[in-house]
Amino acid sequence: MSSRIGTGMNKSGAHHQRIARMTFASVYPMYVAKVQKRGRTKEELHEVIEWLTGFDTRKLRDLIEKKVTFEEFFRDASLHPNARLITGVICGYRVEEIEDHLTRKVRYLDKLVDELAKGRKMEKILRSAG
Repeated sequence: MSSRIGTGMNKSGAHHQRIARMTFASVYPMYVAKVQKRGRTKEELHEVIEWLTGFDTRKLRDLIEKKVTFEEFFRDASLHPNARLITGVICGYRVEEIEDHLTRKVRYLDKLVDELAKGRKMEKILRSAG
């Protein structure tokens, strides 16, 4: 294991393993509730998820039904090239400083859901020009 000095969110391997084993299906209803509580729609949530992962609504349903882990979810995803533009703090950590690749991808998704729930404009969430 590498040195932890000067690294962002370099938590124990157990923390990263817990995230890897968590199922997307267990978190998805919380994402839906969070955005709907703030006046956004499930369709907008799906648009954000599709932008990040390449998964359309049909594929998302399939992954939820299969109860895939986040590790499986992101292994099959085609991460958007502009995902690296997702920066800022989520769960007390700077997303861009998270060293574990899977944990960073999960936090990318968390950050996008947060931005959607906070009413940010879709073109800003999707890191579009304009």
